[in-house]
Amino acid sequence: MNRTAVINVVGLTESLVGEDMPRIRNFLHRGTKANITPAFPAVTCTAQSSYVTGSTPEQHGIVGNGWYDRELAEVQFWKQSNHLVHGQKIWDELRSLDPKFTCAKLFWWYNMYSTADYSITPRPMYPADGRKVFDIYTAPFSIRTEIKKDLGEFPFPTFWGPAAGIKTPQGEPDACSRWIAESAKWIEQKYSPTLNLIYLPHLDYNLQRLGPKHPDVAQDLRLIDAIVGDLIAFFETRGVQIILLSEYGITPVDTPVHLNRILRQKNFLTIKEELGRELLDYGASRAFAVADHQVAHIYLKHPSDEKEVRLLLETVPGVEKVLGAKEKKEMQIDHPRAGDLIAVARENAWFTYYYWLEDAKAPDFGRCVDIHRKPGYDPAELFLDPKIPAVKLKILWRLLQKKLGFRMLLDVIPLDAQLVKGSHGRIPESPADFPIFISSRRELVPNGHLQSTDIYQLIKRHVLR
Repeated sequence: MNRTAVINVVGLTESLVGEDMPRIRNFLHRGTKANITPAFPAVTCTAQSSYVTGSTPEQHGIVGNGWYDRELAEVQFWKQSNHLVHGQKIWDELRSLDPKFTCAKLFWWYNMYSTADYSITPRPMYPADGRKVFDIYTAPFSIRTEIKKDLGEFPFPTFWGPAAGIKTPQGEPDACSRWIAESAKWIEQKYSPTLNLIYLPHLDYNLQRLGPKHPDVAQDLRLIDAIVGDLIAFFETRGVQIILLSEYGITPVDTPVHLNRILRQKNFLTIKEELGRELLDYGASRAFAVADHQVAHIYLKHPSDEKEVRLLLETVPGVEKVLGAKEKKEMQIDHPRAGDLIAVARENAWFTYYYWLEDAKAPDFGRCVDIHRKPGYDPAELFLDPKIPAVKLKILWRLLQKKLGFRMLLDVIPLDAQLVKGSHGRIPESPADFPIFISSRRELVPNGHLQSTDIYQLIKRHVLR
């Protein structure tokens, strides 16, 4: 078997590979590339699951970064158990062909309780006193202590939130991706896995925060190019072949769409007030949206409401189309976890999870980085609220309160969706905004476009030939 490193450069597209990416461009010129028609929806968890199983969401079950659990009557986002991903994983098939095969899975999602040999994934600790302590989860568990001793603590605040992708006291703009790249070297030197899956998220932040056309993004391109170029040189000196790929492309947006507010105004939502704040009661609601970038799953309590809800959503500015049973089958997302209807945004639009009509009644988690409690993805977590005077002083005060043992909320996230300038999830109109596959093995990569389900066989082919 040929030892292979798959470097997942999130957000990388053909349109970005230019003068600000000399190392990646050089690697491309030495080999070949193909655009990938992205998974639908074109989001992290769905794309990665399609890559490692070679199947579609209707088969592997990952219909987005989160979905509504109908039995629990709860929306669950960013879960980490690999048991959620149905179907054979690529590392299991390759191990069946050669018992000596080993796989490292570094920060790819659904990384807990995977059958990969070596895993590292972000995983905070949640003590009973309400604290959130940043940390990682590893398998074998001994890696956790050893790698933190050698590399230092994983810079968790730079992985997601307002400190991601910018210079702050928590770290440099590329601190998170650089630590992950160093962890890939560490794993290679210690274990030499046959297949090393590496996730580098740096481009994800400012492409959403600023938009892909913003001039400051050039600095992000240079930073990730340096990290990737260093990894390519490192692996090549050790005889490891390289695949560069991405999951989706990020396109400019200027129109947030608040589907839950529209459903609320038509009396489809049930809202309960607790401690002066409004909470969406999923199980009691006739219809609600689980927003995930440019795609939203709409869950209905009564099938008889489907026609009315669909007609309503199709009239909403910013909604390109609404998928029903027939269209879900055509898009290969007809799985029980999927919404009864699925809304798809126009290319310049994206969906918020917002359901409150007055910001004073927004839930307390709305102003926090809280990826698990929100009933949808919230890119506003990349920002500090510009309406808070001296917001950085407020953060320092909150951190002091935390150190002194007080209960507190780091409530500095804005409720202004207009701040977001880039998004993904729908299939982009231009192939230049599709994710990309780059390999030095020209003979192994077919000409033309790839489907997301083709990546499984392409990785397998690289390892076996």
